[in-house]
Amino acid sequence: MKPSNLKTRIFLDSGDPQETREALELLGFLDGQTTNPSLIANNPQTAGKKFSKNEILDFYKKVVQEISGLIPAGSVSVEVYADPSTTATEMIEQGKAFNEWIPNAHIKYPTTSAGLQAAEFSVSQRMRINLTLCFSQEQAAAVYEATKGAQKGEVFVSPFVGRLDDRGENGMDLIRNIINMYDSGDDHVEVLTASVRNLEHLLYAVALGSDIVTAPLKILREWVEQGLRIPDKDYRYQPLNLRDILPRPVELGRPWGEYGVKHELTDVGIAKFSSDWNNLII
Repeated sequence: MKPSNLKTRIFLDSGDPQETREALELLGFLDGQTTNPSLIANNPQTAGKKFSKNEILDFYKKVVQEISGLIPAGSVSVEVYADPSTTATEMIEQGKAFNEWIPNAHIKYPTTSAGLQAAEFSVSQRMRINLTLCFSQEQAAAVYEATKGAQKGEVFVSPFVGRLDDRGENGMDLIRNIINMYDSGDDHVEVLTASVRNLEHLLYAVALGSDIVTAPLKILREWVEQGLRIPDKDYRYQPLNLRDILPRPVELGRPWGEYGVKHELTDVGIAKFSSDWNNLII
């Protein structure tokens, strides 16, 4: 059962409905689930197989619909295909189609200029969205400005902490910096801590007040083994050998195109997701 003092929503990061069932059994609750092309490529039913483009889209649709049926009151993030040449128009067309799959979708766009253009249009159509592969305050500020007018619950931004850790930076600093930056705003963008690699990431996200944290099943299992521990005010996150990411003087209130949204890790993430997806296709 969900702890009464837990304010952060807990999502599963997985492209496998069987893991959704296991998470529900373990936790007794689940607030949502995030999927992406790499997670679909890791689904046991796609292992070693090749599909036509229509077949893999149909498989993704069935997976998402099954997950949605298991957590109908939650959110299910569905990611558009994007490579460096994918235009905003192409993302929007995918987003519209994917949004019809289930009633509780958040459509995932990359935090790039094209993805932000797609996000800006999507919120005008009252679509719920999730801006993914975020690695900087500037990107998070652009997400905030591009989605003005949205209601709370309609827009997530997903900073990827683990991938920053991988290159020796303290990814959780970015979560703290974005939350502090958003304090001056209207709360229409919710921070979803993503690329969670260990239980400490999850616990510190809760301690910081992240709106949402998404984690693999193995980390949720570790959390259950600790009795669904909720960190108190004295919790200290102490990563080893990671450089601090200092807060930047980024102010909200400018047109989103004035923020620097280019980031090398976003480019790397797009390349990885698109490669994993393309490797499934004949």
